[in-house]
Amino acid sequence: MRSSGANRCRFPPFSRRPVRLSTCPTSNSADTYPLRFTLADPPFAGHTGRDVVVAIVDSGIHDGHPHVGQIAGGTSLIPVGDGVDLVDRLGHGTAVAAAIREKGPGVALVAVKVFDRQLATTTDMLAQGIVWAADHGANIINLSLGTANDARTDVLRAAVQHATSRGSIVVSAHESDGVRWLPGALNTVAGVLVDWSCGRDELLLVGTADDVTRPLFRASGYPRPIPGVPREKNLSGISFAVANVTGFLARGIEARGWTSVSDIQRDLESVRPRTPVSTATIPLPSESTTTPLST
Repeated sequence: MRSSGANRCRFPPFSRRPVRLSTCPTSNSADTYPLRFTLADPPFAGHTGRDVVVAIVDSGIHDGHPHVGQIAGGTSLIPVGDGVDLVDRLGHGTAVAAAIREKGPGVALVAVKVFDRQLATTTDMLAQGIVWAADHGANIINLSLGTANDARTDVLRAAVQHATSRGSIVVSAHESDGVRWLPGALNTVAGVLVDWSCGRDELLLVGTADDVTRPLFRASGYPRPIPGVPREKNLSGISFAVANVTGFLARGIEARGWTSVSDIQRDLESVRPRTPVSTATIPLPSESTTTPLST
């Protein structure tokens, strides 16, 4: 997910390294941080994300893939002549969609294509994708990508503000390897951190080291398993932590009707009250430093 130019967005780096064998924190007492949820906990239990519209701003989606099913439509912002080309030539968008579909089998998936044959796009195109998704009814806008270029903050902030004004929740990578990513670092975005110690059915609500009132989410960086492929040999990384969080939040939107990050925070803290403390007290596993799939 390194930014190679003034106006480029990249995917987070993928990891193929073995995961450390440990478990996500399990305590939810009032003086313990962070808050842990599983798919069996309220408000997620018993829900599928039914009728929740999830826009995946990515490389397209393979419509009809066995792990994805039918998508609800979408658009491509890449000029290709007549028609709309949603074909996923890279496979990343489809893998992200599969991870979301696994947790939210009832969601309506919408492809917003901003990548085609390489894992890089412009910040302007990313902003256009966010706006398009919001204007076409997305409840969640999944961004498994970002830029580290602070000079593009205003462009992305304007797009996110447009989305939040329409009740869309943007979910995006917040930080990896000590690098803060946009738009995931913006306060109105559901920012995500990868946590290799978490199971794929677990979600952690945390705060940030400098602002415990701003919620972040920690989740597994593993995608939906592929039969016959060992987990450590499959693609993994913060891209899929974002997707796993999106799957959880789709269930929550069906259950509680969330339309903002503050809605999510208030509701989850009412279920599992806590005393905020700094994430500086909680070691976060570092992201792999493998080379991004882009130049």
